[in-house]
Amino acid sequence: MRHFGDFIQYIQHIKHYSPHTVRSYRKDLEQFFQFCSTDSGTEESFTDHHQVRGWIVELMESGNSARTTNRKISALKTYYKYLLKEGIISSNPIAKVLTPKSDKKLPVFVNEKQMDTLLDDVSFGDDFNGLRNRTIIETFYNTGARRSELINLRVSDVDLSQQLIKVLGKRNKERIIPLSRIFCEILEKYARAREAEYPGSKEDWFFLTHAGKKLYPRMVHRIVTQFLSLVTTAEKKSPHVLRHTFATHLLNQGADLNAIKELLGHANLSATEVYTHNTFEKLKSVYKQAHPRA
Repeated sequence: MRHFGDFIQYIQHIKHYSPHTVRSYRKDLEQFFQFCSTDSGTEESFTDHHQVRGWIVELMESGNSARTTNRKISALKTYYKYLLKEGIISSNPIAKVLTPKSDKKLPVFVNEKQMDTLLDDVSFGDDFNGLRNRTIIETFYNTGARRSELINLRVSDVDLSQQLIKVLGKRNKERIIPLSRIFCEILEKYARAREAEYPGSKEDWFFLTHAGKKLYPRMVHRIVTQFLSLVTTAEKKSPHVLRHTFATHLLNQGADLNAIKELLGHANLSATEVYTHNTFEKLKSVYKQAHPRA
């Protein structure tokens, strides 16, 4: 795997892929290289499309879903694109390969009544941790931020006077999200409590643990799961579910799809269009209930 290390450095430091994506790409590519060495002992730079097809067949026969298989293929596509760019190979062996068609999964989201129950009726506690946990839930729901974006949010990124928040998204792409007056009041209350809890703290992270340190991914996931479990029985109860909820509720209330794309930080409109399926399902439900001949 002569060029593998250089590729990992490239996506990590030049392309600024997230740590999670780098780990996934490393794992997927190592799995492919293992298949190639078992198959014929071929140097990975010179595999052909037959081996790529063979790997896809093995993945599907091993019980991997089309979605998982396509994610692994995406890692391979990125790798060969890098080899082409560097002049290491002259043709792309994956160009001739047809990828399995995956069923488009509708995003899981919490309905508006459930979110109202969570934010209006559920007690988060009166101490600093309770206020912080509530503000975390509110931030996900009011901004559509990713978990990594919330964790890396700095005090200077929250501008309550201008009613906006600045987040650093994928590929270090910065975006500005407007805030409502009511949400600003929630953020201001948390900011005051944060200062009172940790006076003179040198930590610049907006959200802090009980020990006054930066949040970590598992902790944020645990907080969101704990409180979503109080209002929904959906199997998924993650921070990303709140991101889906943010987008779906905006669309249901008539927001423009392009505006939602910008708020979410999507590179392409196709990534945002998946939320229209949820809206269409809601329209079908309304039609069946309301139309006399339905």
